[in-house]
Amino acid sequence: MKKYLSILFTLFVVSIFTTQNLYAQGCVAIRHFSTCNAVNDGSNVAFQDGQWQIGAAYRYYKSFRHFKGTHEEADRVANNTEVINYANSVDLTLTYALSTRLSFNLTLPYVHYDRSSLYEHGLVNGEYIKQERRTTSASGLGDVRLSANYWLLDFDKHPGKNISVGLGIKLPTGDYNAQDYWYNVGPEGQPELRTVDQSIQPGDGGFGVTLEFNGYQEIFNHTYVYAGGFYLINPRETNGTRTYRETLVRDILDNEDIMAVPDQYMLRAGISRSIMGVQGLSVSAGARIEGVPVKDLVGGNDGFRRPGYVVSIEPGVNYMTGKNNFNLNVPIALHRNRLQSVTDKEMEQRLGIPRHGDAAFADYLISFSYARRF
Repeated sequence: MKKYLSILFTLFVVSIFTTQNLYAQGCVAIRHFSTCNAVNDGSNVAFQDGQWQIGAAYRYYKSFRHFKGTHEEADRVANNTEVINYANSVDLTLTYALSTRLSFNLTLPYVHYDRSSLYEHGLVNGEYIKQERRTTSASGLGDVRLSANYWLLDFDKHPGKNISVGLGIKLPTGDYNAQDYWYNVGPEGQPELRTVDQSIQPGDGGFGVTLEFNGYQEIFNHTYVYAGGFYLINPRETNGTRTYRETLVRDILDNEDIMAVPDQYMLRAGISRSIMGVQGLSVSAGARIEGVPVKDLVGGNDGFRRPGYVVSIEPGVNYMTGKNNFNLNVPIALHRNRLQSVTDKEMEQRLGIPRHGDAAFADYLISFSYARRF
């Protein structure tokens, strides 16, 4: 009984501290970075010299709840006008340890997206030629990532705590001009092959730099606090891909005709506890925030983007047996915010009327990973 009470107490404490902020899945084009997940505790983090690890991480979500700022537009679901994104992605990661503290990662992402909407299939210059819900899809290789991670403390001298820093590059290997048919928008209402929405493009078209950190510390027997995060710097301003948004409502969306290449960030922290009597099993609970900023750290801010973030609580389960590691996390959204973009503000000033684009968010996402060392 004491064992289960301690687990419940841990979850309760974390839930108190995570009801304030967290992440955006959906129309806000946040890419999956499985190599940047925080280490929940000190178990099995140190490699042996020359050791290899292979891993696979799967992620799924369905976004459909529309927000302007923090206000949910509940009528979109009630009126069946919501945009629905279904996202499935798998990251295959190969890790090589040059030493117990320095390792290198290669990540190959594969994605498949489906996007169901009304407005892309019949809305022309603010008027519906025909209201018909249709689906566009995109799939294929995403943006490949290479990174190096280094643990700052010697594991033997500092048992129970450590922190790592990482530096990586993101290559523009994913298609950022994926196309599918938009219906009722071509000549005489015929289907027309156009680029799919930014949120379901496999890549963003930019060379990027990732900055990462992971840390953990044991606070009492078998219980750890952890934190981790990353920031993706995308210096490229736009990728030249047409959005076709200017055809939807002229003079209002003319400044959103080319896709931006935005930065991205993630931060998570929480508590992890081993389950006594079950070797290799631990549970965790924490907070997570992911988003796309309004402005980039490097480069300009022209082009179309949907900036925003989601704050979630993040329960998880981790199981290790031998050289195998299994992890399941299910972030549940508490707070969603579609921020006003640079182009929103420019159009508001130009037209003299309020302008704040919306975005669809998910209620939760499912993230499952497996890794094996050799």
